[in-house]
Amino acid sequence: MKKKIDANALDLKDKVVAIKRVTKVVKGGRTMSFSALVVVGDGNGNVGFGLGKAQETTEAIRKGREDAKKNMIYIERDENDSIFHQTIGRFGSANVLIKPAPAGTGIIAGSAVRAVMELAGVKNVITKCIGSRNKHNVVHASVEGLKGLKTPEQIARLRGKSVEDLLA
Repeated sequence: MKKKIDANALDLKDKVVAIKRVTKVVKGGRTMSFSALVVVGDGNGNVGFGLGKAQETTEAIRKGREDAKKNMIYIERDENDSIFHQTIGRFGSANVLIKPAPAGTGIIAGSAVRAVMELAGVKNVITKCIGSRNKHNVVHASVEGLKGLKTPEQIARLRGKSVEDLLA
């Protein structure tokens, strides 16, 4: 079971991935509002994303930030600030392939996935978006991929072996 992350105790940075102007057609005409996709993280393994909608962009961003704080997860990283193994995150028709990379590689990713990786504190990773390029679905898929990561200790425990036996 995952423990709840207290976002108020963390020093969070946020990044606005997308702002869209959306229109609702009503009897009296069109009503304009804004939708903001925001990613928050502390650069130390905690990351989350949220969607905010409001009449003003600043209010939409604030709502997105609050929503992101409620949906935070923790990502384990290795000593190179990379991930432990390759994974694929899926959401809707967006698939994000996330591969570990050696130290010094940097973040090789598109804008939506880059925001998630930077704010999660993953510094060496290679990613590829497959299928849909919708920013909301890509961010959701990359977080789903990161949720599926397991440490070598967790994999060894599942297989009933020691970490040394796995590496041999």
